[in-house]
Amino acid sequence: MSLIEKVVQLKQEISNVIIGKEEIVEMLFIALLNDGHVLLESVPGTGKTQLAKSFAKTINGEFKRIQFTPDLLPSDVTGIQFFHPKEQDFQLRIGPVMTNILLADEINRATPRTQASLLEVMEERQVTIDGDTILLPNPFIVIATQNPIESQQGTFALPEAQMDRFFMQIPLGYPTLAEEKKIMQTYRTGAPFNKLEVVLNLEEIAKMKEEVKQVTLSEDIEDYILRIVHLSRTHDDVEMGISPRGTLAFMRGAQGKAYINNRFYVTPEDVKEVAVYMLAHRIVLTMDASLKKSNSQVVNSLLNSVEVPVEIGASK
Repeated sequence: MSLIEKVVQLKQEISNVIIGKEEIVEMLFIALLNDGHVLLESVPGTGKTQLAKSFAKTINGEFKRIQFTPDLLPSDVTGIQFFHPKEQDFQLRIGPVMTNILLADEINRATPRTQASLLEVMEERQVTIDGDTILLPNPFIVIATQNPIESQQGTFALPEAQMDRFFMQIPLGYPTLAEEKKIMQTYRTGAPFNKLEVVLNLEEIAKMKEEVKQVTLSEDIEDYILRIVHLSRTHDDVEMGISPRGTLAFMRGAQGKAYINNRFYVTPEDVKEVAVYMLAHRIVLTMDASLKKSNSQVVNSLLNSVEVPVEIGASK
């Protein structure tokens, strides 16, 4: 079985636990292949935590969860040097960031100081504790969750600098009537999570991470991505557009989409299919626009305003 066929099997395996979220699982996998972090956003009870746990289990990755609360300290996330009375010296205790998949549950409930403790972890894939720098495992991604309905009460909005470090933001939404019926039937006899099987191992993922870098972009596709990005910086509805970090993430997301579709070149369709996930959380709307439109609507407006390349080559 090829590695791409295993991706299909992985989506099928997770669909036994998380019903109707095949596209979201695909996006999570694209993020994993690009060492990208993901922000899951939805109302409570839609399966955000279960999705993260299921994803980690099917790739045989180590999984750890941090419940973010207002009294959570940075040292609870990264670790601490503590004095060992028996040994009469200080010893290093690394926090739960030492894992493959870190679930930062309800991240916007923690104070900005604690949220900031993840900045180095997410960007550098290392943690510094009292001058000691420790590299994190490979792969390592943060899957953070937040409940949007609580954004005005007992929560702290993520600053733009941290939002930009998330490779993509994924809204889960409610299941359809048919999907929810299947959820009831699936869970009627117990939780199916324990029946999940490992589909990929970390060595295979490491190989796929190298292969996805070989997916090529024609000059037309590069220009297409750049026109979308630069329009975001001059659009009337946008106060702050896409950063260069966002441009690179957008490119890699399109490469990942092409790769899991078993292609080694990017098409305009790949770019359009990942655009909202990659860009919506990176733009800041003007005050007037934010009262009338969502970030996703503005991203779709950008896509509709940029001419789509007609002919592309399989390589540069």
